[in-house]
Amino acid sequence: MIKIKVKENNNKIEEISITGHAMYDDFGKDIVCSSVSSIVITTVNAIERINKDSISYTEEPFCLKLEKENEITEKLIENMISLLKELEEQYPKNIKFL
Repeated sequence: MIKIKVKENNNKIEEISITGHAMYDDFGKDIVCSSVSSIVITTVNAIERINKDSISYTEEPFCLKLEKENEITEKLIENMISLLKELEEQYPKNIKFL
């Protein structure tokens, strides 16, 4: 199962960690994992093009930290979380927010 943890402070997102595997299908064929990867990579790439100093991240395990307050970055992160929550609704056995 993919596990997503969002750390907030004063209603501001500080950190997002994503671990695990959806186990929906074999590695390389798993549409849930592919969807999560696509959502996250697209978001990170967009943020880096706008203001790469506003975030830092590690890939394995994935952990994204917001380094500087930035309205556009915050909106992109909120959008990413919204999309991941939609996936959680569609695949509750494979992805979960903690």
